Amino acid sequence: MKKGLLASYVAGLTDKEHGESFRTMLRYFFPEFITSFLLYSMPLILDVIFISHLKSTPTYAALGTTNNFIHFLIKMAESFSVGAVILSGQFNGINATRDVGRSLRDAFWAAFFFGIGAALVLYFGASTILTWYGAHEHIIPIAVPFMRIRAIGVFFMFLFFALIGFMRGIKDTKTPMMLFVVGAVTFVACDYIFIFGKYGFPALGLQGSAYATLCQYALMLAIAFTVIARDPIYRKYSIDMFSMFRDTSYLKNFLTVTWPVAVDKATIAFAYIWLGKMITGMGFGAQTTFCAVKDIERFAFLPAIAFAQIITFLVSNDVRLQKWQDIKSNIKKSIFLASVVVGLMLCLCYYGLHTIITFFDCTQGITPIVTRVFPMMSVLVFFDLLQLVLSGALRGSGNVRLVMMVRLMICLCYFGPFSYILAQLPLQDQTMKFMLVYGSFYIGNALMSLLYIQRFRGQDWKTHSV
Repeated sequence: MKKGLLASYVAGLTDKEHGESFRTMLRYFFPEFITSFLLYSMPLILDVIFISHLKSTPTYAALGTTNNFIHFLIKMAESFSVGAVILSGQFNGINATRDVGRSLRDAFWAAFFFGIGAALVLYFGASTILTWYGAHEHIIPIAVPFMRIRAIGVFFMFLFFALIGFMRGIKDTKTPMMLFVVGAVTFVACDYIFIFGKYGFPALGLQGSAYATLCQYALMLAIAFTVIARDPIYRKYSIDMFSMFRDTSYLKNFLTVTWPVAVDKATIAFAYIWLGKMITGMGFGAQTTFCAVKDIERFAFLPAIAFAQIITFLVSNDVRLQKWQDIKSNIKKSIFLASVVVGLMLCLCYYGLHTIITFFDCTQGITPIVTRVFPMMSVLVFFDLLQLVLSGALRGSGNVRLVMMVRLMICLCYFGPFSYILAQLPLQDQTMKFMLVYGSFYIGNALMSLLYIQRFRGQDWKTHSV
C-alpha cells in the first residue's frame, strides 16, 4: 500500500539503507555550493557594488535589465552541461568509458555551434531586444554596448559549460570548483580594474564589467581544456574531440537528451524576462526594485542550485542500475537539506536587509519598497526550490521531455496570461501590485512541483531513461 506523501517523505529521510548518507551528500554539496556561489553570486554582488559606486541609477538598472537576458543564455548553456552530465553519468555508471568520452566530444561541438548562434543574436539584436522589453530610454544607450561585448563572452561560456558537464558526470566536482575559483578571481580583479580605470587602463564603467566577463570565461575555458588533455584521470575515456567529423552516430543521442533540457531551461529563464517586462511597465522604480530583490534572492537560493546539480548526477548514475529506492531517498534528502540551508540564508538576508540593500541602492530610493516586498517573496521561494530539485532528478532519470512539457504548459497556460492580467490591474498600491505579479511566478513553480511529485508517485518515470 502506497504511503501518504508526508509519511513517504519522512521515511525517505530516515532510511539509512538506501541512497547516500547525509554526510556524503554534504560532501558533494560544498564543492557545488562554492561553484554556484562563484558562478552565480559573488561576481554579481561585487559587480553590483562596483557599479553602484558610479552613483548612476540608470547604469545600475541597465546592469540589472541586461542580466535577465544573460541569465537566459546561461541557462541555455547549462542545457549542454546537463546533457553531458546525464549521458556521461549514465555511461560512467555502467563503466562504458569510451562512450563517456564520446559524450564529451558531442557536447563540445553542439555547444560550439549553438554558442556562435547565441552570440550573433545578442550582438546584432541588442537594441531590438531592449526595445521589446520596454527598457527606459535612458538605459538603452548604456546597455547596448555592454550586451555586445558580453556576446563574445557568451560563446566561450557555451564551450566551458559543455566541459564542466562532462566533469560532473564522472563525479568530479572539485575540478569545476577550482576552475570557478580561478575564474571568479580573474573576474573580480579585471572588473575592478576596467570599471574604475586602474593600473593605467581607461575607466570603462559598465562596459568594463563586460570585458571582465570575457577575460573570465576565456581563461576558464583554456584551463579546462588543458586539464582534460593532460590529467591522467581523463585518459581512460579515450577522448578524441575531432572524431565527430568521422562519426556522428552519437550526436543524435546527445541532442535528443539536450534539446528538451534547453527548451525547459529557456522557458524558466524567459519567464524571468517576461516577469521583468511586466514589472517594467509599472515604472522605473519598480524595475529597479525587481533587480534588487531578484539579486538578493538568487544569493540565498544558491544551495538549491547546488543540490539540483547533485541530484541530477546521483540519479543519472543510479538509473541504469535500477536503484529506485536509492533515487527516491536521495531526492527527499536533497529537498530537506536544500530547504534547511536556503531557509537559513533567507533569514540572514532578512535580518541584514537594511545593510545589504545599501550595496544595491546608494541613494536609498528603493529601500522602503524592498523591505516590504522581500519577506513575502522569501516564503514563496521554497516553491522554486522544490521544483528545481525535482526537475533535476527527473532529468537525471532521462525524463527530460516531461520536465520540458510541464514547464511549457505552466508558463504558457498559467503564468504568461495570469501575470499579464495582474499587471493590468488598476491598483493604487503599486507595491501590492508588484508582489502579486512577482508572486504569480512562484505559484507557477508550485504547480510544476505538484506535477513532478505525481510523476514520481507512479511508475512511468522508471521507463523513460535515455
